[in-house]
Amino acid sequence: MTGQIKAAKASFEQALALLRSGAAVMAERASRTALEKYPDDANFLAVLGTALNRQNRAAEAEVVLRQAIEADPGYAKAHESLAHALLALKRPADAVASLRQALSLNPSLKSAQITLSQALLSTGQEQEATDAFDELLRTHPGMQRLAQAAELHRAGQLERAEAIYRELLRQDPDDVTVMRLCGMLALDNGNYRNAAVLLRRAVKLAPGFRMAWIDLCRAQTELHELDDAIASAHRAIQLAPERSGGYIALGNALARTNRTDEAIAAYRRTGEIRPDNAEIALGLGNVLKTIGRQQEAIAAYRDGIRLKPDYAELYWSLSNLKTFRFTPDEVRAMEGALQSGGLPENAIVHFCFALGKAYEDSGNYARAFASFERGNALRRTQEQYDPVNTEQIGERIRGVFSPQLVRAHADGGFPDIAPIFIIGLPRSGSTLIEQILASHSQVEATHELPEGGRLVRYIDRQRIGGKTYPEALHGISRQSFSDIGRRYARETSRYRTGKPRFIDKMPNNFALVGLLQLAMPNARFINASRDPRDTCLSCYKQLFARGQSFTYDLMELGDYYIEYQRMIDHWHQLLPGRVLDVRYEEVVADLETQTCRILDFCGLPWEDACLRYYATERAVRTASSEQVRRPIYGDSVGMWRHYEAGLAPLLQVLAPVLARPD
Repeated sequence: MTGQIKAAKASFEQALALLRSGAAVMAERASRTALEKYPDDANFLAVLGTALNRQNRAAEAEVVLRQAIEADPGYAKAHESLAHALLALKRPADAVASLRQALSLNPSLKSAQITLSQALLSTGQEQEATDAFDELLRTHPGMQRLAQAAELHRAGQLERAEAIYRELLRQDPDDVTVMRLCGMLALDNGNYRNAAVLLRRAVKLAPGFRMAWIDLCRAQTELHELDDAIASAHRAIQLAPERSGGYIALGNALARTNRTDEAIAAYRRTGEIRPDNAEIALGLGNVLKTIGRQQEAIAAYRDGIRLKPDYAELYWSLSNLKTFRFTPDEVRAMEGALQSGGLPENAIVHFCFALGKAYEDSGNYARAFASFERGNALRRTQEQYDPVNTEQIGERIRGVFSPQLVRAHADGGFPDIAPIFIIGLPRSGSTLIEQILASHSQVEATHELPEGGRLVRYIDRQRIGGKTYPEALHGISRQSFSDIGRRYARETSRYRTGKPRFIDKMPNNFALVGLLQLAMPNARFINASRDPRDTCLSCYKQLFARGQSFTYDLMELGDYYIEYQRMIDHWHQLLPGRVLDVRYEEVVADLETQTCRILDFCGLPWEDACLRYYATERAVRTASSEQVRRPIYGDSVGMWRHYEAGLAPLLQVLAPVLARPD
């Protein structure tokens, strides 16, 4: 008899482990196998019912869980699992009764207390729901601190929230709920690496924690760990295929790859589950935009506005199409939303940039500048940017990259001829150059790759001579430069499909030309340049999704341009002939001559398709995505003159570069 009990216990622990790991189908199979040997066993019936719940089979789960309760009426977790089935079957009143029964059997069942509060809200019993939540806080003091931290988190007081989260984690290092909240806070702070560490630990401890998988997908997407992000999203979907969150996460991750058809399918599936969710319209519209399906993108954005008329990011996304024009009714709707008050800061920023574009299109430049100015001033308060630090880093880089360093490593590096780096400031015509090159049969475009910046972090981790980049390069070996180049080639291979050459269009790589040149001596660098006044104005009018923190203040923007020009001048002097300057105005004036220059510099034969760059179909993920799908035009040349009065502080800072001969 004792052996039989041990065998039953082992089978139950196996089924329970499968359930906790998120393998609901296998947990169902194990439970059914055990029930053949131990019929009407309440433990196996409860596991089976929960496994069926996880597979969105609530009707079957209800039958099984009622059998479990009949076999053991005092089994509190079975009553709680039955409540979950009843909630899925849209019977919240019955679920409330089951939860109250579970809590009468086990008053300390925290998960049942949380679910009871939610179920009461579903039945319209708001006061009872509040009472239930208050009881939860009373019986679990840690929950009160957690609720306090969550409120601070929502209010944007991230440091105070983090202090409480850390305190709770010290008390219980394996509390996956707190771990996930810490991960979410790190995401909000832009600390994606820390977020991923926390969230990976959470899902390791609780493999069935669906929301942690979704948040992990977000972190991995931001880190460009896209294969892992897609896998995390699929895990969330597997855990709850009837919920929309996993599909949204999947769509967002796929949108960063070339798998745009799959991304669209993920968003459309989400729309079937949650047709009232405007966030889906935003994601779908963004993907459609990147592949040039503009009218479908506009329809998606407008559908989202219909669902949520004050969703500012949808209006801004329409304006970010650049070639789109708002209707008078849409302009009035945005103005009304801004005047209504009570909008969060991000919504105000999005509306300001969208309205600035609308006023510019109508020729009202004074009003446009005022709108851009308001949006930039508010966005600047949200950014952490130190212009003095930027200048100091630039000086350090120019100090390290000397003729002596170049001579010492002149014949080193990894001789991979594939990469073509397009560098410069944002909004300087780089996407046009990319589209011209991407129209060549031997070249493929990727996007703005983070791998260049990651090389710096890789060098920092080596602590060569106890130093970090750039000073660490004084102690680096010739073989190390080759290893760095090989590392870049390996890390970027996931973005390529096999063409001989590829483009990395990360503009900020202008500060890394020396490192990338010594690591990959056959790489090519094209500096996209444009009139400094038009470049800076275009940056000031652009709301960037991330990074480019220097663009939200005119004085800082001018200082950054001066620093950029110093860096380009340094590379021209140190590495003559290695960087090709391509001026946007000259491309507009004589496309064929400039295209010939670009191809010759890259060692590519002439192809007429490069002149028909606007006909090339590919995903374009920058703000110029629609502009480069048009034949060459010069509408934006000299645009700064319309804003000359407002740009006075910028023009004063730019005076040294404006005084230079062309």
